[in-house]
Amino acid sequence: MPELNILENKPVATPPNMDLIKLTEVAASKVKEIRVQDDDIGDDLFLRLGVLGGGCSGFSYELVFDEKTELDREFDVRGIKVVVDEMSLMYLVGTEVDYLEELSQAGFKFHNPNVSNTCGCGSSFS
Repeated sequence: MPELNILENKPVATPPNMDLIKLTEVAASKVKEIRVQDDDIGDDLFLRLGVLGGGCSGFSYELVFDEKTELDREFDVRGIKVVVDEMSLMYLVGTEVDYLEELSQAGFKFHNPNVSNTCGCGSSFS
């Protein structure tokens, strides 16, 4: 079944053989580590990847553990149950989430092929 763009009720173009959402091995390992370390994250919660309005470039990323809703698409990415709402999915097709640990910072990094502009901090985009 084709992906739907909810705003226009049109299919979201997905190139053949393209993963809609990707996690690097390092990111998947970190997500599993966080799940084990935090007793409040039950096995019934999914990793939610989303896009929120706001941020200095117009949109910002959301990455949280959450329940699945009827508006979500579910993915199994490297053994992680991931959900993305249909509205966010049209902005995230082909996005890869990585985890970086450097001297000055550590955190999840988004590599989104749909982005035309990012802010200096890298947490928002347009």
